[in-house]
Amino acid sequence: MVFQLHYLKEVNGLALYKYTAKAENGKSVRGMAEAADENELYEKLRAGGQFLITSSLKQDARSVRKMKPAQLSDFCRQLGTLLGAGVSLVRALNIIAQDQNLKPGPKKVYEDVLRLIRQGIPLSDAMEQQQGAFPELLINMIRSAEASGSLDQTSKRMAEHFDKDHRLNSKVKNAMVYPAILICMIIVVLIFVVVYIIPQFADIFASLEELPLPTVVVLGISDALTNHWPVILAAVAAAAVFFSVVFRIPDVALQKDRMKLKIPVIGKLLKVVYTARFARTLSSLYSSGIPIVTALQIGKHTVGNKYIESQFDEVIYSVRTGESLSKSLAAVDGFVNKLASSIMVGEETGSLDEMLNVIADALEYDSEMAIARMTAMLEPVLIIVMGVIIGFVIIAVMMPVFDGYSTIENGANY
Repeated sequence: MVFQLHYLKEVNGLALYKYTAKAENGKSVRGMAEAADENELYEKLRAGGQFLITSSLKQDARSVRKMKPAQLSDFCRQLGTLLGAGVSLVRALNIIAQDQNLKPGPKKVYEDVLRLIRQGIPLSDAMEQQQGAFPELLINMIRSAEASGSLDQTSKRMAEHFDKDHRLNSKVKNAMVYPAILICMIIVVLIFVVVYIIPQFADIFASLEELPLPTVVVLGISDALTNHWPVILAAVAAAAVFFSVVFRIPDVALQKDRMKLKIPVIGKLLKVVYTARFARTLSSLYSSGIPIVTALQIGKHTVGNKYIESQFDEVIYSVRTGESLSKSLAAVDGFVNKLASSIMVGEETGSLDEMLNVIADALEYDSEMAIARMTAMLEPVLIIVMGVIIGFVIIAVMMPVFDGYSTIENGANY
């Protein structure tokens, strides 16, 4: 039976659906009904002698968010496990959608996929209609698996892929936690000293005819933060809005991502992370039988850097004209050389899929080591920066005091 449900709103915990059904006398019936989910609606109408046939789906695009790697990993793992155990696709999706731990967003997505599957639409097409909730990588992998009949195995493989992606992203974010805390501490301490401590010396400084440059700088900052903080907050907010808008401009975003790769130490780490992410994606796609050109077209969107992504048009053209994949990727500014070298070995030995998997694992390990080294280096650097700032403030306060004592002593000698 083919049907489509239109979720409109929730009333007292029940969803309100708009539907088109067919009565026992053959007449079409349109209406709206409340139900906890679409299964309950189906049973309600069936009990009343009506059978759902068609309806329109209109879902607010703003309510559909791109699913995170952790959510995708959980979805693929459950799907692969259930299908591997002999559970039908419809029942497997129904079990996944009924998970009580699901958030409202993913739950709506899963229910809509289930609805489309019941209409006879392939899983890949149903996922593609979810307004960007599922990444293009997963959709193409599922489509390839449907053609080869290996949906359970592919789902498990993608679960592992997204799980590794999630772990890598988490390690990068976690590595930034301690430096971020130190930076916040520097800002808080500096504001406290400048706003509350420096004004205590204002009377002493006012009695002096000439102040040292560090003292003038600190007093200027103190006066600005104390008496003009609304203007400063407004300026910071305006700057944040300005840069957020500017960085959305394609050319500016491309140049910003290019500059990321030039930052000392951090740029090298980002290159390893981007290369590892692309290698893992390319390995998953190619090992599933997807043509290399299609794999490149999909993989370029998973790198996470607009500058690197902009170079893939040349890479794809080069591969299409008969150039080797290794040589084409070697020209990409932003990938580590290890990627092209490993792919060259895979091409020469005829084991490109295996070599891609090996290089992906190796680069992920390299990225973990690079993150650890960067974190170990940032900690003392930030502590030194904090010491320099606090030392500068102390010097700015003490210099006029010492100058005052020197003036008094010189006057006494005369």
